[in-house]
Amino acid sequence: MTTETDTPTDSDMMGLAPEIQAVQKKAASSSFYAAMRILPKVEREAMFAIYAFCRAVDDIADDGIGTRENRRTALEDWRTDLAQLYAGNPPERVAFLQKAVQSFHLRQEDFLAVIDGMDMDVAQDIAAPDFATLDLYCDRVASAVGRLSIKIFGMDEEPGFALAHHLGRALQFTNILRDLDEDAAINRLYLPREALNESGIQTMEPRLAIASPLIDKACRILAARAHEHYAAADAILARRPKGRIAAPRLMGAVYARILSKTEQSGWAPPRARARLGKTELLLLVSRHGLFK
Repeated sequence: MTTETDTPTDSDMMGLAPEIQAVQKKAASSSFYAAMRILPKVEREAMFAIYAFCRAVDDIADDGIGTRENRRTALEDWRTDLAQLYAGNPPERVAFLQKAVQSFHLRQEDFLAVIDGMDMDVAQDIAAPDFATLDLYCDRVASAVGRLSIKIFGMDEEPGFALAHHLGRALQFTNILRDLDEDAAINRLYLPREALNESGIQTMEPRLAIASPLIDKACRILAARAHEHYAAADAILARRPKGRIAAPRLMGAVYARILSKTEQSGWAPPRARARLGKTELLLLVSRHGLFK
């Protein structure tokens, strides 16, 4: 069993591309790493290749280095590199993806969707989008990653893409609800404006909105949506579709628990970021991660 304190060993890292080694070390203290460790080696390495790609383009969107035009150009460069990869002539920067793409028939359109999501952050600081825009954003930055992942899990597309739709949104909503303060610090607020309006919050300015005592109600509206998606994902997994479903089942269980802990403490300021302890994570791995 793996826990939050497990770290990659030299044997784990042997022969891996530097990009994959770097993200594997960085992810070693995360819940994502716990879920990936229960996969066989080939599938695990492919998942870390996807994670490395996501980290690279996410850093462009979030690090604030350069102008918006500079960052959009950097994202466009990734699109160009992916096109060359799929044409059979991968530039060195994307070579770490080649084995996963070829072995699991990963779709170029899903990688491009992730970049499109990052481009939404680069185009402007997202602040209280309408729900349709938020849903599109979540499809690109989360569910598209799920569509790549289910290929690695060996799932058929019909149940797999449905799982990616629901679990991707559930996980992303949970991240949004957990990271209010971190997002506001870079002038972003991903809570939908419909939830803010329903809660009586008039401002769309991130720091002011999350400082309101009414923010708890707005967050619980989005939390209810997240629970609906977790339930839909659980229903798909309960039908035991073909594939290595222990990893997505564990991810869903871990993040659902993070959401529940956040709900218990509430979102009224001051907020504490919910975390799972080693024992709690170990119990979740035992319960959800050791069976098909």
